[in-house]
Amino acid sequence: MFRINEVISVEGIAYRILAEQLDEIVWISLDDEAAFPSVISRQVLLDAINNEVLQRIEDPYAKLYYAQPDGGTKAGDLRDKNYQLIQPLISNPECMFPRVRNRVVSQIIATQATTKKNLYRLIRRYWQRGQTPNALLPDYKNSGARGKKRVSKGGKLGRPRQMVAGAGVVVDEHIERLFRTAIEKHYLINNGKSFVETHNRFKGMYQNYNPSAPESEFPTIWQMKHFFKREYSQAEKLQKRISKIDYNKDIKPLRATANAQALGPGSRYEIDATIADIYLVSDSDRQNIVGRPIVYMVIDVFSRMVAGFYIGFENPSYVAAMQTLSMAMTDKIKLCQQFGIEIDESDWPVTGIPDAILADRGELLGCQIESLEKSFSTRIENTPPFRGDCKGIVERFFRTIQAVFKPFAPGVVSGTTIKKRGGKDYRLDAMLNIHEFTSIILSAILFHNRYHVLETYDRDIDMPADLPMTPLSLWNWGLQHRSGRLRMVPEDALRVSLLPRTQATISPLGLRVFGVYYTCQEILKMGWLHRGKDVSKPESVEVAYDPSVADMVYFLPRKNSAEYWVCGLTERSREFRGCSFWDVWLITKQQKVVVAEGKLVADREKRRVDELIDSKIKQAKALVKAEGSSEASDRQRIAAIRGNRAKAKDEERKRAEPVTTSEPSTVPATVIPLSPGTDDYKYPDYIDELFKDD
Repeated sequence: MFRINEVISVEGIAYRILAEQLDEIVWISLDDEAAFPSVISRQVLLDAINNEVLQRIEDPYAKLYYAQPDGGTKAGDLRDKNYQLIQPLISNPECMFPRVRNRVVSQIIATQATTKKNLYRLIRRYWQRGQTPNALLPDYKNSGARGKKRVSKGGKLGRPRQMVAGAGVVVDEHIERLFRTAIEKHYLINNGKSFVETHNRFKGMYQNYNPSAPESEFPTIWQMKHFFKREYSQAEKLQKRISKIDYNKDIKPLRATANAQALGPGSRYEIDATIADIYLVSDSDRQNIVGRPIVYMVIDVFSRMVAGFYIGFENPSYVAAMQTLSMAMTDKIKLCQQFGIEIDESDWPVTGIPDAILADRGELLGCQIESLEKSFSTRIENTPPFRGDCKGIVERFFRTIQAVFKPFAPGVVSGTTIKKRGGKDYRLDAMLNIHEFTSIILSAILFHNRYHVLETYDRDIDMPADLPMTPLSLWNWGLQHRSGRLRMVPEDALRVSLLPRTQATISPLGLRVFGVYYTCQEILKMGWLHRGKDVSKPESVEVAYDPSVADMVYFLPRKNSAEYWVCGLTERSREFRGCSFWDVWLITKQQKVVVAEGKLVADREKRRVDELIDSKIKQAKALVKAEGSSEASDRQRIAAIRGNRAKAKDEERKRAEPVTTSEPSTVPATVIPLSPGTDDYKYPDYIDELFKDD
C-alpha cells in the first residue's frame, strides 16, 4: 500500500515515508525545518485515504535523483564529505528514534570536528530529500538570485565605473518604465531597430524627463540590456522581432513530422511550383533566350517518390497544376520514351489517384478541383497563406533537384544580374532548350526514385533495419506491409475530371463556349439546337476544356458524374481550328477591339447621315412652304397620285436614255434573216402591272 520514499499529503501537509514496520509507518514532515522522524499507525493512514484527506503527490526533490555534479567541484566534494560524516546515522535504522540517534551523534562528535547542530541539519536534509547521497548537495543554484531583480539600498548596484566620470544612476521604477517603452516601441517589433539605436531613443525620452541631467549620468546601455534579459524571455524576443508569417515559417518549433500523417504510399501527395535557376533558349532559334522555366513537382510523402512533374513556361496556376497531376496519376512509360529513356513499370510504379493532395491555397482552391474530389473521393488540402513549410518535403526537393544540373549547365542563375566592370551576364550563357532541360530533370528524377539514399528519413517502428532507404524501396515495402492508397481509374475520365471548367450556353448555333460554337450528336438528338419558341433547353450547362486545344470541349450532362460528351467545332467557328484557347481569347479580344473601333467610326458617320437627312427634310419643308398651299382639295390630290406617278416614271426614263454623240456609231447593222424567224416564247413583261398604283 505504501512505499519507501513515497511523498504523501495529509490535510495539506507533505510527508515522506522513511520506513515500514508491522502496523506502523515512520515518516517525516518535509516543510518543518526542525522535523525528526515520527511513527504513525498504518490504520490511521488507511482511514485518511477513506476520508479523502490523504493524497499521493509529486516528490518536490525528485530532480535530485538526476543531479550529476562534475568531479572535483565544490558541490560534489561537500556532498561526499557530509555523506561520510553521517554514515553511522544512515547505516543504523534505529537512529530514526531519539535515544539511539542521540548516542550515535555523541560518538560522531567525539571523533569528528563537527557539532550536534550540524549533524542534525545534515541527517534531517538526508531524510527529507529522499535518503540518497544527492540529498546532501548544497543549494548553490539559489545563490546569487540569478535572474531576480535587485533592490538598491541607497547606492548604485554593480562595480564602480573605471573609464567614465560620475557614479551613474540607480535604475528605479520610472527608468524601468522608460526602458520598457523604448524596447517595446523600437526593438520588439517587426524589423525593429538595433539595441544601440533603441538605447539612443531611450536617452531622448530620459532627457525630456530630466533636462538638467548630464550625459554621464544617463542610464547606460548595459543597464538597459540587463533589464531586457531579466524581463523578456527568449521566445518572446524571437517572436516579436519578426513578422508572424516568418515566425511560423522559419522560427516556430517543429512539433511533428510529415511521415506521422502518411499511412502508406499514396496516402498524401505534395505539389508545388518554383522557377528554375536556369535560362533556356528557344527550340526554333537558339539565339533567342526565352527565360527561366516553371517547374512543378508532385511527391509522395510516405516514400519521397516523385510521382509527376511539369516543366514549361505556363505561370503557376490551376492549368499547370492540372497537367502535373494528370502526369502524376497516369503511366510514365510513354513519357520517358519521348525523351529516349526506356523504363518498365517497376522502375516508376506510380499510377493512380492518392487519398489526399496538399497544395498551395491559390492553385487547387475553388470549384475547378471539386470534380476530382466528388468523382474520385480525393481530399484536397490547402496550406495557409505564406506557409511553404507546410509542404516541406517538396520544397526541399527543389533544392535537391537543382543541385543536379547547377554545377554543369550553362545559363545558371548565379548571384545578381548587375555586372561588375568586365563581368559577364550569365543570361547570355543560355544554351539548353526546354526539351533538353526536361530530359535532364527526368533523368535526375529517375535517379532519385531508384537510388537516392534518404539519410534523415524518420522510420516507423515496424520498418526492418535492413530496408534500403530509397524512395522505390520504401514504396514497394509500403505496398506490401501498409495499405496502398492509390486507386486506379480510366485515364480519359481522370484527364477530363482534372480539366478546368466553365459555364456555357446553348443557342440554335450550337454550344457557346468563350464565343466559340460546338456541337455533338448527343446534343442534336436532344433537340436543343432546333429553332422555335417551343424548344425546351437548359439555360446554361457545364463544360470542361483543355486550354491547349480549342478543337473540342467536354460537355458534362450530369452533375457529380464523370460522364462527358465530346463536342467539336461547328462550321461557324471554323476559324479556330488548330488553335488553343489562349489563341481564342487573344483573337476574340482583338476582334472586340476592332468592332469597338468600327462602332466609333460608324457612330460618327451615322451622325453625319442624320444631319444630312435633317437638312434635306428642312429644305423640302421650306420649298413646300414657299410654293404655298395647293388649290386642289385633298381628295383630288390623292386621286391624282396614279397619274403623277406615271408622269414621274416617264421623266425618269427620259433621264436614263443614252446621250447621243457625233462619233460614229459602233452598233452593228440590222441582220435580215433569209428564212422566216421563229416565234418568241419569252414571258411577257408584267413589271408595269406589278408596280401599278392602286
